[in-house]
Amino acid sequence: MSVRLMLVYQSQQGKALLQQAAADADYQVAACVLLESDLQQALQACQADVMIFDVDQPDQKLLARTHTLSQLHAIPIVIFAERGDKETIIEATNAGVTSYVVDGLSPNRLQPIVEAALARFKAFQSLRQELHEAKTKLEDRKHIDKAKGILMQQKSISEDQAYQALRKLAMDRNIKMGEAACNVIAMAELFNQRVSLLVCRSR
Repeated sequence: MSVRLMLVYQSQQGKALLQQAAADADYQVAACVLLESDLQQALQACQADVMIFDVDQPDQKLLARTHTLSQLHAIPIVIFAERGDKETIIEATNAGVTSYVVDGLSPNRLQPIVEAALARFKAFQSLRQELHEAKTKLEDRKHIDKAKGILMQQKSISEDQAYQALRKLAMDRNIKMGEAACNVIAMAELFNQRVSLLVCRSR
């Protein structure tokens, strides 16, 4: 299946180079738009696999736009630029740019750069998912421990019994243990709030 590219150009010369490079690499051009266009709308409409920019040098406005695009869409972003100092390259990377290529675009360079960008982006997404899962498991563990403590105190049961009660609750409601733990915590906090309100009213 051919890779679909969204080409973003700053000049007519850049547009011609991008189109020629895409054709030489046998890539499908999903969209070819001017830099000043609404890039988010164009990306949503064309459903490209990779965004390719050809610019002189990205300014802060462009980097802000790539940052927004990378946050809203899971897509590799490649910038071909005529110039690029170290600080700009670092800022571009922080703004969600997958590959920043200095000295402009030449047709024979596009394919290896796009393939590398796709591989790098896939690896980054995989790592990001692993980190998210690890963070979620850690948060779940904290909630489960807190919920066990609540059940142990309220029902005067052991830690193992509290765990089994929490596990049964999750199974009965067909939810994850972490979610069941959050429900127990939320109910306990709601109960404490009601008790506090009643105490205040009785004074």
